[in-house]
Amino acid sequence: MAANLNIAAAAIFLAAGFSANQAVFASPVATNLSAQRLIIQKIEKQNPQLSENALLAGVRAYDHLRADGKDNQQLLTIVNFNRPSNEKRLWVLNMANGDTQYFTYVAQGQNTGLNVAKHFSNVANTHESSIGVYLTGKTYYGKDGHSMRLHGLDKGFNSNVFKRYIVMHPAWYVSKSFAEKYGRIGRTYGCFGLSERMAPKIIPTIKNGTVMVAYYPNKQWLATSPYEQPLS
Repeated sequence: MAANLNIAAAAIFLAAGFSANQAVFASPVATNLSAQRLIIQKIEKQNPQLSENALLAGVRAYDHLRADGKDNQQLLTIVNFNRPSNEKRLWVLNMANGDTQYFTYVAQGQNTGLNVAKHFSNVANTHESSIGVYLTGKTYYGKDGHSMRLHGLDKGFNSNVFKRYIVMHPAWYVSKSFAEKYGRIGRTYGCFGLSERMAPKIIPTIKNGTVMVAYYPNKQWLATSPYEQPLS
């Protein structure tokens, strides 16, 4: 079987009721079918909290952007907004070997929801998070500390995040202790807020053009995003 099987194979396997560890994807980091399966299996084994749908959405986008010559660092960040904020829901995955580099909390927009995410927007001043496919940008030092710009690639869903100044930054109100005390973590004006402990580790790792997917089971986004369609 050819080594360049595309993500459509994974979608077919999942639609047929197979688990994702039986699916395959066309990542350029995998040179054969066995390697592809091993990477998927390793990611799933390490991350039982990562749903198949969120993983598939992330890998689809990653494959598209890798095929376009993006992300030579072979990293994929997945934010699963279908999980509440008081649970860890951000993964940084090494797509070269299937290692999970980070798994942590991430804040959502103030008007996206108190704990459970319900509302998303691409409009300025809504204080809502944006779902979709991203490329990470440059870092800078702002009022929240060492932060990172983001480039949204999905028109109508996150294409305005750069001019909305939706970024990734450290936040004192993002931590396990805050979540345990209040039943949720704090919220942002739409930015991806990380704990003050994890931000200095994650931001330098994923900066400058790596793939990030903010997942939510929004049918319109999944049906229209060019990055969520099977590779031809």
